[in-house]
Amino acid sequence: MREQRSFPVVSSKKFKNALLEWSRHFENVAWLDSNNHSDSFGKFDAILAINGQNDKSEIPIKTIDKTADFIDKRQDWLFGYISYDFKNQLENLYSHNHDGLEFPEIHFFQPSKIILLRDGELQFLYMPSVSDDIPLDFEALQKLSGERSPAERDQQSVRIKLRIHKDAYFEKANRFLHHIQRGDIYEANFCQEFYAEDTTIDPWETYKNLNRISTPPFASFLRLEDKYLLCASPERYLCKRGRRVVSQPIKGTAPRGENAMEDIHLMQTLELDIKERTENIMITDLVRNDLSKSALKGSVEVKELCKVYPFKQVHQMISTIVSEVPENFSPIQLIKDTFPMGSMTGAPKVSAMKIIEEQEETKRGLYSGAVGYFDPEGNFDFNVVIRSILYNATKKYVSFSVGSAITSKSDPEREYQECLLKAKAMRSVLEGS
Repeated sequence: MREQRSFPVVSSKKFKNALLEWSRHFENVAWLDSNNHSDSFGKFDAILAINGQNDKSEIPIKTIDKTADFIDKRQDWLFGYISYDFKNQLENLYSHNHDGLEFPEIHFFQPSKIILLRDGELQFLYMPSVSDDIPLDFEALQKLSGERSPAERDQQSVRIKLRIHKDAYFEKANRFLHHIQRGDIYEANFCQEFYAEDTTIDPWETYKNLNRISTPPFASFLRLEDKYLLCASPERYLCKRGRRVVSQPIKGTAPRGENAMEDIHLMQTLELDIKERTENIMITDLVRNDLSKSALKGSVEVKELCKVYPFKQVHQMISTIVSEVPENFSPIQLIKDTFPMGSMTGAPKVSAMKIIEEQEETKRGLYSGAVGYFDPEGNFDFNVVIRSILYNATKKYVSFSVGSAITSKSDPEREYQECLLKAKAMRSVLEGS
């Protein structure tokens, strides 16, 4: 059982900044932030989970079977990720493309300290072995929250390279179209990597800059020793609350306008765009099918279809699909039934993933995987790892990837421009522009 104590806070924003700065002292960090977006499925404004270098509880879990065993027997919190390449355990698939990051396929940890920010309160959930630290840690956070925000640290301008250049992108996009014309697939998400070698960044400062630009509802920061994820994701992969399950795939992107009138026009244009709606409906149908594998009969329902939401840099078309599962249904089985998420694969899913592997140049790894947590009751919430920077500090390798959906109505030039639009936030943060 964890020791629980709560303290009221005056400024959630200041305490968020304090929590992030304070986390620099720890080897294993998971930070999840809703950025004040609210929905009926979220449980907190932000949450920090940490382990120090010498915490005895820190035994990384790097297989799905050990994750399932922990959830069944230990019934405590787990934080971490499932990479895209977990697909190879679920289907007859492989991943032999270049991997500059070398993140493990799965990584979870049981934190010794959890701090929740919710409804103007800071809630501490500490393991008994460190529960005496609660008042000391709160005092340290109070002090940090009362200090002026530190000046932005100088950060080198990162020189970004493209893994796939424009002409090669067009050739590959046309190969996807050929597969669609042959009837092999209806849709596939084609991704490309931007990267930098022999590069050092400050992950915390880079994350804060990225989050400031985007303020998405599923932001996350991970530090797992020398490996970092700086994530500004707008997309929920899968959430379980009791018997209720929700998935919210994104398909359809448009830029923000220069003024209110142009912004409304772009939003309405996206809402009516036949190609974008077709993409979204295909993936919504795929998610319905995935959820039906574990759902109670007749419980799968599309709550919202092709609803356009404005974000700081782009408009996004989102659908919401819900279902109910039997009592005590395995959280891991639910993930196995639905992973990888349809928005990052295509339809039919397995055929699309095979063609994706042939055409992409980079092993996706954590990109287009999922980051989140399991709670002691077997509930969970995971995002889709997009709009994210990945960093291996030991290898001095920085990477981000973007993608778009190829359908029969796709124009390679338009898809390429969509990729550049999605890359804009990460590129500007890294290049200092």
